[in-house]
Amino acid sequence: MTAAAQNRPIQSPHRARPGLGTMQQTPITGISSMATRTLVDELASAYTAQGGAPVAIESVGGVDAARRVQEGEAFDVVVLSAEAIDKLTAAGRVLPGSRVDLVRSGVAVAVRAGAARPDISSEAAVKAAVRAARNIGYSTGPSGVALARLFERWGLADELKDRTVVATPGVPVGALVARGEVELGFQQLSELIHVGGIDLLGALPDSIQITTTFSAGVCASSGQPDAVRAMLAFMASPEAAEAKRRQGMDPA
Repeated sequence: MTAAAQNRPIQSPHRARPGLGTMQQTPITGISSMATRTLVDELASAYTAQGGAPVAIESVGGVDAARRVQEGEAFDVVVLSAEAIDKLTAAGRVLPGSRVDLVRSGVAVAVRAGAARPDISSEAAVKAAVRAARNIGYSTGPSGVALARLFERWGLADELKDRTVVATPGVPVGALVARGEVELGFQQLSELIHVGGIDLLGALPDSIQITTTFSAGVCASSGQPDAVRAMLAFMASPEAAEAKRRQGMDPA
């Protein structure tokens, strides 16, 4: 992608009505997981810059975000894994039929900058790298749950029990890798690409890749559901695809 393409403004097909400035609009409030933080911030800023309502979305660990919405904290929109959105919908915290799938995100592997780079080109190679690592790290999110199941399938759950570091919600696995607290880190590519002090080994091979769909939903507590739907229509539009790929994700 050229520098010009990277800096090209996102064009929104959902512009505000003529004469309606953002200062006159009620801000859209929301909460998201850390995996989509940078992307959501970029798309929200682009939406507002082109006449949409101002947006204020807090990003925290996905487990904490889901808990806060479940406990009734008031937001207009929530951005989490599709599975989490469905659970919140079933619990009455997200409006039925409001889920909008935004991106698909895969898991990548990282080591500390300058460290030896193990082979991860195949399932067998990843398994060998995991067994050889002093310790491994992953998150509490959907990818971490899936990795734990993968290690169980490999018969390594007991072997890795004392060598696994599960990052505290909201703490990037990449930060633990950069500090030398974790030798081999697994997390969404979108979260690893912005962390300094690490070397990315690449994505997990296709045979064991863990892909999470991140979606948004209109919170039942929202007093402006139509404004939220307009914003989500922009975030799911083709005009937002370039930004999603730049942040290490694919449009849903």
